[in-house]
Amino acid sequence: MSYRRYLRRPAVSSVIGLVLLITASMLTYLVARPSPGDEPELTLGLAKPTEGQAAGASGYHYQRSSEPDRTEIIDSSGEPVAVMTDGARTAHIYGPSRTFEEPRFTDAKIETDMWVRLAPQPWRAGAEQEQWFIDWFAAARRDRSPDVLAISFEYVDGAPVKRDNQGQQYSGDASFGPPDPADPDGRQERSDFYDYLGLPWSFLDGKAVVPEPQRKLALDCSGYLRMVYGHRLGYPLRGTNTPGEGLPRRAYAMAELGPGVQLMPNSGQRARGIDRLLPGDLVFFNAQPVPNRQIDHSGIYLGIDDGGHHRFISSRSQTDGPTMGDLSGAPLLDGVGYWPDRWLTARRI
Repeated sequence: MSYRRYLRRPAVSSVIGLVLLITASMLTYLVARPSPGDEPELTLGLAKPTEGQAAGASGYHYQRSSEPDRTEIIDSSGEPVAVMTDGARTAHIYGPSRTFEEPRFTDAKIETDMWVRLAPQPWRAGAEQEQWFIDWFAAARRDRSPDVLAISFEYVDGAPVKRDNQGQQYSGDASFGPPDPADPDGRQERSDFYDYLGLPWSFLDGKAVVPEPQRKLALDCSGYLRMVYGHRLGYPLRGTNTPGEGLPRRAYAMAELGPGVQLMPNSGQRARGIDRLLPGDLVFFNAQPVPNRQIDHSGIYLGIDDGGHHRFISSRSQTDGPTMGDLSGAPLLDGVGYWPDRWLTARRI
């Protein structure tokens, strides 16, 4: 599913060129992932504007839109290039199309030409004229290392183990947590990224933690988001659920106090404004029987699947870890069902 609908998209290229481009650029993401050594790394600060060219021009047009306030970047031929949202570091950059799937647990597939990355600082209107953005964006458009979506799939069932140069495992099939004595079909919460890693950690807000051995290689719903955005992509993390710089620990605090932009208010009723979502947005739910504003589950929005449904990925107790699969309820935001009825709000960090 192409997200170029987010921008106006005049037809400019020939049919033959388009076919060749699509053929050359199609990538498929299954559970198996390429090794880190096969993936180019993002190098910052190398690209400079062409001599005599105005800073920020670079052949692009910048179109302002609202709900949420954002800058849509369009190239000189009229093709959409990127979406930068005011107050958020999340950058949505168009690139080669990829397909994400988890065939063991669902027939659904997500095809997207959007790559989700983190800019060095939050966006604001006019930042296209600033040198930090000019340098970063030139490199980010070429970057094909794992982004938010690709990293999200590095923790699903059967995902291969990856280790750093010191032998520390940093990705691979994640559990949700140890068995819950109070629920024979469930798993305990409170497994953060440092539990998965088995490493002690000190946070920005001064909290220091020690991992619990029984939670090794486990990630609860918010721990999973913190692994993807925080440990893997470098977004600042808090050890508490208080306001301040960084992503808080719990889902409710991310939704209410978290950085970035809330995409729709939490009224305690099913969220409205689904068309505001882009892949990589954080989505939040009340998974309790009583409808109210309480939030106790979180996930990452993936986009529109091949059945036309808005699908997300999350770490769930009943599935014992991250999945986009349909076990314990299809993870959809539209239509009717367990999760659509419990979706309350979303945030772009």
